[in-house]
Amino acid sequence: MKNTIFTGAGVAIATPMYADGSINYDKLGELIDFNIDNGTDAIIICGTTGESSTMTDEEHIECIKFAVEKVNHRIPVIAGTGSNHTDYAIHLTQEAEALGADAVLLVTPYYNKTSQRGLIQHYTAIANSTKLPCILYNVPSRTGVNILPETVAKLAEVENIVAVKEASGNISQIAKVAALCGDKIDIYSGNDDQIVPIMALGGVGVISVLSNCMPFETHEIASLCLENKYPEAREKAGRLLEFTNMLFCDVNPIPVKEALNLMGFEVGECRLPLVKMEQEKIDKLKASMEKIGLIK
Repeated sequence: MKNTIFTGAGVAIATPMYADGSINYDKLGELIDFNIDNGTDAIIICGTTGESSTMTDEEHIECIKFAVEKVNHRIPVIAGTGSNHTDYAIHLTQEAEALGADAVLLVTPYYNKTSQRGLIQHYTAIANSTKLPCILYNVPSRTGVNILPETVAKLAEVENIVAVKEASGNISQIAKVAALCGDKIDIYSGNDDQIVPIMALGGVGVISVLSNCMPFETHEIASLCLENKYPEAREKAGRLLEFTNMLFCDVNPIPVKEALNLMGFEVGECRLPLVKMEQEKIDKLKASMEKIGLIK
């Protein structure tokens, strides 16, 4: 059995921007404190929700540095350092390690893609370059690459590949990962609407978009699952389902940044090519937030 990085709900934190598109570190600090004060179990910086794909190298490294220093060992900081270029992923991973991150999140290679054999070599090379715990990130809707359960099982033999963030949406596949890997790898839900079923299969938590806006509630759902209180977890997740779904009514992180702005966090808009939602979607998002008392 390997050491678990965290259990519960980790936030895939959004990156606040000024009107000119530069990073608003003051607001990022506010979001980090808001999450920690409300029970979030880990900060995931420079992930998909953090718009890492449009960051310069300097911004990427500075965001990791800022998060590590701001969190100051209160909870784990997990840095997104994946890339479709293995050597570049190694470079970012080693930078994150030097900056004091607690773990790294490694998305599958996108655009150029690769085979399952290529995934094994790619992830093994990155893991062998660092002492940090590594989380595989499977999100085929974005990358065009699916990590098969047999491949996860093979990678679980690598000492510091300790977890997988599963955002395939395929519950049958995730069940097979759990069956093949047992306690050799932790499973995190990568979809907020699948926290309960994935944790029922043995998952240890979620890497969450929802936590940006509702950190306490997301932590509570995951905690109830860890306590085997699935009826209560299901009921709480069900109450939030409409809002959870609205956070994905447009390309992430467009809706969550809109929601945070409606809550008064002033995180700005996304960088191009992502653009502000149409007013009709904003109205529906706002209505879903009003229903659960998130805004008035």
